[in-house]
Amino acid sequence: MTDYQNTQYFAEVEIGTPAQKFLVVPDTGSSNLWVYSKKCNAIPCWYHALYDSTKSSTYKADGQAFSVSYGSGSIKGTVSKDTVHFGGASTSDFGFGEVTSVNGVAFLASQMCGILGLGYGTLSVDKLPTFIDQSDLTDKSFSFVLHNNPEESYMTVPGYDETVTANAEFTYHNVVEQAYYSLKLDSMQQQGGQKVATEGYKAVIDSGTSVIVGPKSLIDPLIQGITVNQDCSGVESLPSITFTIDNIDYEMTPNDYVVKVEQSGVTECMMGVMGQRMPLTFKYVILGDSFMRRYYSFFDKVNNRVGFIDTAKL
Repeated sequence: MTDYQNTQYFAEVEIGTPAQKFLVVPDTGSSNLWVYSKKCNAIPCWYHALYDSTKSSTYKADGQAFSVSYGSGSIKGTVSKDTVHFGGASTSDFGFGEVTSVNGVAFLASQMCGILGLGYGTLSVDKLPTFIDQSDLTDKSFSFVLHNNPEESYMTVPGYDETVTANAEFTYHNVVEQAYYSLKLDSMQQQGGQKVATEGYKAVIDSGTSVIVGPKSLIDPLIQGITVNQDCSGVESLPSITFTIDNIDYEMTPNDYVVKVEQSGVTECMMGVMGQRMPLTFKYVILGDSFMRRYYSFFDKVNNRVGFIDTAKL
C-alpha cells in the first residue's frame, strides 16, 4: 500500500484486458468500486489515471446510472462491467462505477483514482455485488497492516499475515450490524477522566476514514482539555484515550491518535480524534486509520467478525 501523509492509504487495482492500473482507497466503510472515466471532464480527472473501456476486450456496457454521496462530496457516472483483479482476488463481469462527474474539494487534493469498497452488500449503491463477495476467493477475508511513513503498510488478501500472528493472537469481535463493520461499543474514556457512556452506539472499523470521528456529544467530553500543538511540542505529555469494545479495552496513546504530517521537510501535528455535528440517528463512532495503525485489523467476512492485534505489544 502507498501511504500519503498518514491520511490516506492506496492500493493498486487492475481493471480490464489488458489490465489498466489504478490507485484506489481500499475502503471498509463503503461497498462499491469506482474509478475515473476517460469520458470525465472534471478537474480531478485531468491528472489521474482514467478507465478507457475502448481499450479493454473484456468490457461490457451496462449504462445504469451510478452516484455516491460522501461527507466530502459526490461522484456520478454509469455502471460498466469488466474483469477486476485486486491482491489475490479476481472476478469477471464485475459492475463498477465509471465516474464522469465529480463534486467536492476533497477529490481535488486526493491522489486516489477511485475507491474499492470492502463493506457489506447492504451498503452497495443499487445493490451491485461487492468485489469480495463476487470474487473467486473461497476465503473472503482480508487484513490491513497500517504504519506511519516511512514504514511499509500493506494488505493481505485473502487472510492475514502469519508472520504477525506467530507472535500474537487476534482478539475477535462479532459484527453486530452487517453494513459497516460495526462492533458493540461499551464506552470511551480519557486517561484520568470519566467514562463516556456509549449505550446504543457502535464502533465502525473504517479504513477509508483517516481519523477517529463521532458525534460531538460523545467526542467533545472524550477529548476535553487535549490540545495538540501544530509544531508537535508536548505530544508525549498528552493523556491516552481508551475505547472499550465487548469489555475489551483498546488504548491509544497520544502517539497513536495524533496525526503527524510532513510537508517540505517540516513535521506538523494535528488532532486525530474529531467530533462532528451528525443526525441523531447516526449511532456510530468511526475508528479510522489512526486506530488501525495501532491495531492490526483482520476482517473475517466468513464468520462476520473483526480481529485485532495490538502492534505495540509485538
